[in-house]
Amino acid sequence: MGKRVDLSGQTEVTGTSPGLRGYVARPASPGPWPGVVMVHELWGVDDVARRQADRLAEAGYLTVLPDLFSAGGVIRCLRATFGALKAQRGRAFQDIEAARTWLTEQPDCTGRVGVIGFCMGGGFALLAATRGFDASSVNYGPLPDEPDVALAGSCPVVASYGAKDRALKGAAATLESTMTWLGVEHDVKEYPTANHSFLNDAPNGPLVLRPLVKIAGIGPDPVAAPDAWARIEAFFGKHLQTPD
Repeated sequence: MGKRVDLSGQTEVTGTSPGLRGYVARPASPGPWPGVVMVHELWGVDDVARRQADRLAEAGYLTVLPDLFSAGGVIRCLRATFGALKAQRGRAFQDIEAARTWLTEQPDCTGRVGVIGFCMGGGFALLAATRGFDASSVNYGPLPDEPDVALAGSCPVVASYGAKDRALKGAAATLESTMTWLGVEHDVKEYPTANHSFLNDAPNGPLVLRPLVKIAGIGPDPVAAPDAWARIEAFFGKHLQTPD
């Protein structure tokens, strides 16, 4: 359904990754459509991520998946990308902004744009909620330091976490209380059966690590995933498909 596109130089956003590229999935229905920027896991743009983008296109969203590792692949870019996430600024945020701007400039986009992210990308999607998007979907994304400060002024947020995800223990409860405190419309849910990466439709990451990932219980959850996707699509439908 989708195709690879060159995003480099397609907008006036500066400070992006050299040779920034992405994957674009367009709905089959007549446009114009709302847009969604999808931010990938720490493994980068893989088949799982592309299928997630295709899924959103099937739901009626012009979806762009920027490759945050365009400048040199996961090995060369991962540390700097996580550094940007920690610092809440840097090239990765410029890449996300370039993708958002690219969408708003497309003649077949309505101009309403959401952001969705998974794992590392979930952390970026959460912080991007304060940066010009109309809705954000955060999926097992790490929380920023001082979330009550970092997330002030967020757009509406729908978030999903797994209770078995030890690295993010308590994140759902903290995000729920933060969004309530800030007065941000939100839908935060923690799934008791789920671990990290539970929205993936197949195992991913380096083959050599997959046995360890399986032992840790990380990966698809056939119980939690359908409910989470239904909540995401309903939330995006409310905030992106419906005109102000």
